[in-house]
Amino acid sequence: MNSDSSIDKNSSVLVVDDEPGMRTALRANFLRYGWHVETASGVRDAARAVELTSFDLVVTDIRMRDGDGFEVMCSVLKNSPTTAVILLTAFGSVPEAVESMRSGAFDYLTKPVSFEQLQAAATRVMQRMNEKAAAERPQLKAANAAGIATGGIVGHSPALSQALQRARAAASTDADVLVEAESGTGKELLAKFIHETSDRSRKPFVAVNCAAVPEHLLESELFGHAKGAFTGANAAKAGKFELANGGTLLLDEIGEMPLNLQPKLLRILQEREFERLGETRSIHVDIRVIATTNASLASMVEEGKFRGDLYYRLNVIPLTLPSLRERIEDIPALAQFFAERFAAETSNPIPRIDPSFIERLQSYSWPGNIRELSNFMRRVLSLHQGATIDAECFYKEFQPRGRMPSAAPAMPAPGTPISVIEKMHLENTLALAHGNRTHAAVMLGISLRTMRNKIREYGLPPRRYA
Repeated sequence: MNSDSSIDKNSSVLVVDDEPGMRTALRANFLRYGWHVETASGVRDAARAVELTSFDLVVTDIRMRDGDGFEVMCSVLKNSPTTAVILLTAFGSVPEAVESMRSGAFDYLTKPVSFEQLQAAATRVMQRMNEKAAAERPQLKAANAAGIATGGIVGHSPALSQALQRARAAASTDADVLVEAESGTGKELLAKFIHETSDRSRKPFVAVNCAAVPEHLLESELFGHAKGAFTGANAAKAGKFELANGGTLLLDEIGEMPLNLQPKLLRILQEREFERLGETRSIHVDIRVIATTNASLASMVEEGKFRGDLYYRLNVIPLTLPSLRERIEDIPALAQFFAERFAAETSNPIPRIDPSFIERLQSYSWPGNIRELSNFMRRVLSLHQGATIDAECFYKEFQPRGRMPSAAPAMPAPGTPISVIEKMHLENTLALAHGNRTHAAVMLGISLRTMRNKIREYGLPPRRYA
């Protein structure tokens, strides 16, 4: 048994039994086969143990003086879902066995059980756990590989998959594309994905941020200039359109393009030719243009802030990306992706991310989308190196958008009733969360149900808070 490959020399087991003699015998048996062993004398003792330590296996009696093995199993599943559980009982029955397996146990044995039988069951359990982990590893690799296969866009949610499917269809054409989506959703990554999956992938991908280039320099940046075209033009320079010839040009934040430049852009989109500043010779280019914006260009057209003819020329194939709150099922893969990327950047080991941390990530709406999540993960991983990333790390570092560090608030006057202080704190937190009860509950470290009860208890208008 010692040589069985399914039992690692560092495998750990928690033995739970309220009979000292059985507890001692089981401990000696597991030690003989090379396990690291801890024991618990009952349900409460076991609950404390699994809160403090993660075990590979828990072997627990079902009927004990302070509860039963099903309670132990619930504690295990809550604190360490990857831990296997074997239930032991002197009063075995078919319904109880069926119920134990439905509840999450990996095996169920009836006393008296021989040590050989128990070790055989432990071997089967660990083998199944290893097989399950092996089956999950390709999924994790696939999630990370998806970051490569989709230009760094990680996730498999229906909303994201639909957006990528539409982007692939756009990539198979030469049509111009307009991507309208919220800030931080990955519009530039989507543009690169379209380029890399198109026939232009071997040609240049050139990006220009229309909001980042000063207005008086944007025309030269896009179209280039001849020597002497203006003060400081000491040499001829090719513009972004010329550099992208044969490939793809990304016009990021197209809504920020000055109105006086928009007619020239319209002509290029229609004719695929232009002149450098200071020249009369036309330059023909073969490019695809992808424009991105976090604003509604249709609304800007109605407000007179964007040309309607240019909008319709850009909007040949309209695309969008879902916000992170529309794809919360992708958050676990994204968190793991950022953890691995930042660990590689800093040459640190990849930290373990606890399910409690993921639950907190999924409870927040992330108005800044992937960019906000990425920055938050960098903060957490930088400040909690070498630690398991859990819910406590979330609460310590969580700062919702709009929350600014400020001076410590004045302490309430001595004698102020606790209920008054609590109500004031509740109202201030809800205001900070813009009335969102879910966000406020996360900030306060309470459940949404408790938040609703507190709102009702203090007579706050429930309709005001979403």
